[in-house]
Amino acid sequence: MNALYDPLKSQEELSAFWQAHGINAFNPNDTQKPIYSIDTPPPTVSGNLHIGHVFSYTHTDFLARFRRMRGYNVFYPMGFDDNGLPTERYVEKKHKTKAHLLGRSAFIKLCLEEVKESHKAFEALWRQLGLSIDWKYTYSTISDHARRVAQENFLSLLAQGNVYRTATPALYCTTCQTSVAQAELDSLECKTSFNTILFTDKAGTPFPVATTRPELLPAVVAVLFHPDDTRYAHLAGQTLSSPFFNTSVPCIADLDVKMDKGTGLVMCCTFGDQTDITWFERHQLPLKTVMDERGIWLEHTGPMSGLRVVEARAAIIATLKQHGLLTEDRSIVHAVNIHERCKQPIEFRVIPQWFVCIKDQKELFLSQGAAVSWFPAFMQSRYRDWVAGLGWDWCISRQRFYGVPFPVWHCAACGTTLTAEHDMLPVDPTETPAPRACSCGSTALRGETDVMDTWNISSLTPYINMATVAACNGDAPAQPTLPFSLRPQAHDIIRTWAFDTIVKTTYQDNSIPWSTIVISGHVTQGSGKISKSSGGAATTPQDLLAAFSADAIRYWAGKASPGVDTAFSEEQIKMGQRLQTKLWNAFRFITQNCTSLTIGLTETATDTVNGWIIERLAQTHQNYIAHFEHAEYAKALDAIDTFFWQDFCDNYLEIIKDRFFNKAQYSEALVAETEKVLASTGFILLQLYAPFVPYITDALYQELYRAHHEAPSIHRTILPDAPSLSPIHAQDMELLLAIVQLVRKHKSTQQVSLKTPLSHLQVTVSSAAEAALIEKNSQTVRGITKAETLTVATDAQRAEMMVVMDFQKV
Repeated sequence: MNALYDPLKSQEELSAFWQAHGINAFNPNDTQKPIYSIDTPPPTVSGNLHIGHVFSYTHTDFLARFRRMRGYNVFYPMGFDDNGLPTERYVEKKHKTKAHLLGRSAFIKLCLEEVKESHKAFEALWRQLGLSIDWKYTYSTISDHARRVAQENFLSLLAQGNVYRTATPALYCTTCQTSVAQAELDSLECKTSFNTILFTDKAGTPFPVATTRPELLPAVVAVLFHPDDTRYAHLAGQTLSSPFFNTSVPCIADLDVKMDKGTGLVMCCTFGDQTDITWFERHQLPLKTVMDERGIWLEHTGPMSGLRVVEARAAIIATLKQHGLLTEDRSIVHAVNIHERCKQPIEFRVIPQWFVCIKDQKELFLSQGAAVSWFPAFMQSRYRDWVAGLGWDWCISRQRFYGVPFPVWHCAACGTTLTAEHDMLPVDPTETPAPRACSCGSTALRGETDVMDTWNISSLTPYINMATVAACNGDAPAQPTLPFSLRPQAHDIIRTWAFDTIVKTTYQDNSIPWSTIVISGHVTQGSGKISKSSGGAATTPQDLLAAFSADAIRYWAGKASPGVDTAFSEEQIKMGQRLQTKLWNAFRFITQNCTSLTIGLTETATDTVNGWIIERLAQTHQNYIAHFEHAEYAKALDAIDTFFWQDFCDNYLEIIKDRFFNKAQYSEALVAETEKVLASTGFILLQLYAPFVPYITDALYQELYRAHHEAPSIHRTILPDAPSLSPIHAQDMELLLAIVQLVRKHKSTQQVSLKTPLSHLQVTVSSAAEAALIEKNSQTVRGITKAETLTVATDAQRAEMMVVMDFQKV
């Protein structure tokens, strides 16, 4: 065994070994082991991965490796989410072009070429990091079989009545030029102005109306007031004329108007916010459109024509001031809905779109969410809050080129929608003719040009995974089925990926998608989370892997609790490096001093020290499994760290060294027992550390234990339940360790090495039982303290142990 460990060499060799021997492979023919299926997050193909990805994907790997060693047939696939707006933006930026400049077909071709290259880069990084993914089961959300799954699901939900198409006011991003879903909104505090403008009645009497959106004056369709507001009760059934545009609009009483806000009069426009939509539908008001899909004000908007929202607002305010129609213009800060992708304000447009019914099924989705086990448990409240606050059905239409098409055609004559036949899927209706004429007899059928929201495909990842297995293995007997065992994901996409997947499996199979969901936190650096949109970390994953070993980086990730945002810490990574070195040195000691490396801990030991380490290991082993069962991988790592550094290295190894260096002073039976306990404890240590630091643990397994074990890798050994042992040696060992600690303390006070020999050591204790125990273990005490002789005294009046040391004269 080499004196030093070479992590980079080990990573390269072991990665190839794992691949060649199928160490991470799911076995579709194994019906004996229970399947543990993981609905792995497919990273969005929109640039390079960042440290946050390394962080969260490593957490999933901890859970996968643990379950594999617990005897499960682990299905751990990888996907790539590469059909959405982020991929389009990435390709446009990289190639300095725009989708509409290239045209639909050419742009799609370019996107497909780019995502293939990104897949290769992502996979190389994941392999280097040691993720135990079975790469046989890799999918792309733009692939034929993913598109087939998405189109089949769409047709199924359409047949159920859970999908519909309508021209209704919907959230729209004029920057990205596509509709968006409620889940894609963020809120931003913005500075704006609160403007009081003058409407007039037929007699010319002014009525002040306060608004933050004066640029929507051409879209005013009503002025509303509260029915209990005595200031305006007389306006019921009357009309008012809008300033500058002189449009006559009705005055309507409505209970949703806040009397104490602004002037108590509010204008309803089409559309400024969700309340406008509510009033539009409630009072059956007309639609007035003032901007196009780019967010540019139309010609009939007068001084605002050709401008975007901010410039249009400034132009109309200036115009109203000029005509004496603005009585107040004060600055305020208020929350504005923005698109999470581009961070620009959201507008509303009325265009035909596809929706999934969700807002009227809140109780159903709350019940389904409660059927899933959430780790950490408090994260379920985010899901509940999101469902309770649903205000819209889920808009799944996107006005883009690159995505999964809706498998439908629309009749130009009667407006009927025709759906694709099942054997046509996947199909692009813009390139493939409709399968039949319309029922009205017309053949003038236009393929749907909108594509599906990327979350509409991502929400089907359990189905895509199952389709991938079927495509790879046919009718093999072992197949992952609903519900999957695990969904790992970040907390910011509970409202999208978690919720949307629950919606889809509920509608399609009346099932929850997974039995357990584990939520990871974000990595923070400076003032916020690390992400691609925020610029990522100063240090890339590639930089880190060049500077540190994969195991060290994984160790840092392992110190973060589920659901908790964690600061990037190079110091924690360096701790991982030190662990690596300590493990290597500890196991060099084992291989140098154990004549046999056969494995098998006995639950009893004749020796206090050996019995104690077995008991401590059993308790650590129990706690470790209990923590992992609740996805508390950080607590599991802390448990094994405490045992390894304190119990095993600082105490056990230091105590037993003398048994190997001075064997003649000990019985052959004790030395043999110590060898067996040491070798077996080391093996279990490797098993417990293996999910966290897979490279060095397998390197040590190959060096020490492979010849004595059938499993080709530590990662294919079985970690059994821990024995339940009573701590019968704990109190005795506590006494021996107290002697060791006192001697170490006194040597440090004298500023001498801990290895400095003593000519004599006297220990005074308070009871005969304690004295007898020390006498029984006298050789062990002399060995660890380096004392040539030892005497034990008893003083019933002494509350605390006392040691007196005589150093050898040089």
